[in-house]
Amino acid sequence: MRILAVTPISVSDEELARRQDRYDRLAPENVSVRLHPLGTGSEVPRALENDDDVAASEAAVTAWFKAVDARDADAFLPDCVLDPGVGPGAPVQARPVLGLLRLGTGFLAATGASIGAVARNKAIARELERKLASYGTGPLHEPVSVLGLALADIADDAAWSTAVERALQSLTADYVLNACSAVNLAERSSGGPVLVDPTALALQLAGLLERQRNILAGRAAG
Repeated sequence: MRILAVTPISVSDEELARRQDRYDRLAPENVSVRLHPLGTGSEVPRALENDDDVAASEAAVTAWFKAVDARDADAFLPDCVLDPGVGPGAPVQARPVLGLLRLGTGFLAATGASIGAVARNKAIARELERKLASYGTGPLHEPVSVLGLALADIADDAAWSTAVERALQSLTADYVLNACSAVNLAERSSGGPVLVDPTALALQLAGLLERQRNILAGRAAG
């Protein structure tokens, strides 16, 4: 499966390369992800710090997918756990639009497990809960735990992992979603909830989908 992805905010060349490397490491053999920057225009947010930033990201990502050349892509993917441009009310695009949040939580909810989440700030936490409600997978087991971190902490593995570990001490869900697509999570040795990397999980599910698609195509050809 060839996935065309775009960042939810304006990012530097260095950050774009870091995120692309992460996709290259996490994608299974039958999935490739080509990540593009959202742009640098005034309509593109530089960070998701408030509700206006979140709305601007949704609009910019949706417009980017509408304008991009999709001939070499099987699917689109917003590089954001808030799934901008995904879900009820989103316009139909030239390719299916996969959502990290929708894929991961749909899978976990189907197992009957309880789900929690940690998010960088309150605006992201609010949008996460709104998107989940729109998907109909059921409410979170408990309110999203807000980490109170800055944009720069996304690339700071140690700072992020320390904040998440602290938050997990008070969470009781079976699985806790790390509500950021671009964070490298540290290995956990303690008990408690299972911390979920939404990007890693979604890419594994995309790989399963691709295998199933190939099986069905083979049957149709036969």
